[in-house]
Amino acid sequence: MAPRSVGLREAALPILGDLYEATHQNVQLAVLDGTDAVYIERISGRDAVHVVTRVGGRLPLHATGVGRVLLAHAPDELLERVLAGPLAAYTERTLTDPRRLRRELAEVRRAGVAITRGQIELISTSVAAPVWDSGQVVAAVSVVVPESHDPHRYVPAVVAAARGISRALAQPQARATSS
Repeated sequence: MAPRSVGLREAALPILGDLYEATHQNVQLAVLDGTDAVYIERISGRDAVHVVTRVGGRLPLHATGVGRVLLAHAPDELLERVLAGPLAAYTERTLTDPRRLRRELAEVRRAGVAITRGQIELISTSVAAPVWDSGQVVAAVSVVVPESHDPHRYVPAVVAAARGISRALAQPQARATSS
């Protein structure tokens, strides 16, 4: 996982910087590792909402925007293992019902974006989209904004960033460093 993550991170950094400049909110990039999302990059602003994530940190897939994107596109065996639980509650809003989570993941696949409100901390909302490489979701990018913000206004920027990273990964120089 490490060499691939390094190539992914290098390809993503300029685009993550652009996403930060467009939003001035927390920007994150995560990959799948077991039943967790592992954060391989984060850009935070001084005035951005507090987040518990850090580079190298892990959070469960069901409770984060990036995690739901990764889980929505994960192999069926992983999905079933996560749904079998237990699904930890971090706040009273954390989605812990496997049936509701299954429906939410279907919506993430349909919409191409995950919006999670108050799942890890009540003060924040995450907007996340998948990063594709060779027909597979290899990462997820997100912005984390104050709960009071309309998350839909961030969707175009997050989706554009995810597409940009996907395109960067398809370039020969990115592929050479990620192999």
